[in-house]
Amino acid sequence: MRRTADVVVIGGGIAGITAAAALAQRGLGVLLAEQEAQLAQHTTGRSAASFLESYGGPVVRALTRASRPRIDALAERDGVPPLLHPRSLLWVAGPDDVSLLERMTAEVSHLERLEAEEALVLCPVLRAEVTAGAALEPDAADIDVLALHDAERRRATEHGAVIRTGVPVAGGQRKGGGWMLDVSGDRWSAGHVVLAAGAWCDELAQRLGARPIGLQPLRRTIAICRSPVPVDPAWPLLSDMPHTWYCKPEGPHLLLSPADETPSQPCDARAEEEDVALGIERVNAATTLGLRSVVTAWAGLRTFAPDRVPVCGPDGDVPGLWWLAGQGGYGIQTAPAMAAAFAGLLTDGHLPADLVAEGIITADLAPTRLAVAAPTARRS
Repeated sequence: MRRTADVVVIGGGIAGITAAAALAQRGLGVLLAEQEAQLAQHTTGRSAASFLESYGGPVVRALTRASRPRIDALAERDGVPPLLHPRSLLWVAGPDDVSLLERMTAEVSHLERLEAEEALVLCPVLRAEVTAGAALEPDAADIDVLALHDAERRRATEHGAVIRTGVPVAGGQRKGGGWMLDVSGDRWSAGHVVLAAGAWCDELAQRLGARPIGLQPLRRTIAICRSPVPVDPAWPLLSDMPHTWYCKPEGPHLLLSPADETPSQPCDARAEEEDVALGIERVNAATTLGLRSVVTAWAGLRTFAPDRVPVCGPDGDVPGLWWLAGQGGYGIQTAPAMAAAFAGLLTDGHLPADLVAEGIITADLAPTRLAVAAPTARRS
C-alpha cells in the first residue's frame, strides 16, 4: 500500500505530536509514524512532569516562557481543566553552593532569593545544617503530561493528520524532488520528513542518508517512595543547586530522582537499583524524611545535543529532511514553542514573532550548528 503526505513526522512523543498538530493546523497533509504500539511510550510517558522557567540555559528558558501561553490556550480550546497545576520550585543551596545560587538569581529575574530560615518555613523537612540559602520560583507548575499529549493528538487529528502506531521506518530515499519511505512494508511518499523520535533521531538520519549530529541519550531515574512522615501536598519541588537530586510530593508519597545522566544507546530504559538507592541517599542527606521504601521506579532517556540546546530546522545536506530533536530534559515544557518554531520554519521560513521577541534566533536551533561536532560526538 502506498500512502502520500506533504510531511511525514517520525515519532509519536511530545515532539512529534505537537509538530504534527502545528503542521496540520497550517493546512499540510501530515502522516505521523510511531514505531511502538502506542504513542508516548518512552520519554514523554516517563517525565517528572514539571514546568520550570528557571531550568536550562537561556534558549531553553525562552522556549519555556513561550510555551506557557500555548499550553494554557490548548486547555481553554478544549474546555478541559488546566494542564498546568501550581507547584513552586525551591532551589536549595548547601554551604558550598552559594555562588551557584547567586549566579542563578542574577540570571533569572523572577527567582526570589530566600534565606535558609525562609526555605525551612516553606519545607520544614529540609535539614537546617545543610541549607545555606534558597531561590524560589513561585510560578512553577506540575504538568499533566498525558493530558497535554492527548490534547495535541486531538488537535492534530481534527485538522486531518493521520497517526499510525507500530510502524517503524526502515529507510528511505529522495525521489522526484520528494521522499519515498519504507514504513513497515508500505511505501510512503512525502515532500518532507521530520526526525522527531528522541533518542532514535541520529539512527534514523543515517537510515535516510544523512549524517548524525551527535545526539546523546542519557538515562534518568525516578522513584516513588513511601515517607515515614506525612507528606504535605503544598511542599514545593525541591532541587539542590548543582542538580544532583530533586523531589516533590506525589499523592501521599514522594517522587525523587538522583538527577542521573548515564550515557545510553536508544532503548526501552529501565531503572537500576543503585541509581534508585543513590536518589534516596541524596534526598535523605538534604532532608529529615528518612526514606527507605520504594513504591515503584522507572527510567527514561533524555537526549541532548552536544551544546544541550534543542535542535529544530532543516538538515544541512539532505533536502527535505528536518530535525526536531535534542530536547533533553526540557522536552515537555518547551514542546509547544518548539512545534511553533518548527512549523514556522517549514512553512514560512522564519520563527513566530513571539519567539523572536523572546530573543530566539534561527541559528540558536539550527542542526547545522552541530555539523562540525557530528563525526566525533556520536558514541559507539
